[in-house]
Amino acid sequence: MPKMKTKKCIVKRVKVTARGKIMRHHPGAGHLKSQKTQKQIRRFRKAASVPKMFVKNARTMLGI
Repeated sequence: MPKMKTKKCIVKRVKVTARGKIMRHHPGAGHLKSQKTQKQIRRFRKAASVPKMFVKNARTMLGI
């Protein structure tokens, strides 16, 4: 069997840490910041882990 190709759409959106966790960025951080609270803007800066129900799919798409 040939190797599965990596899905480029997921590579651009997530990052795998050294311990194997899959991290993502928060959506909505790009523009219209004047309407958002400072608390929201601070929260956007930090990366979040991918939900547990999606980890298996993400690993398959990444080819891990």
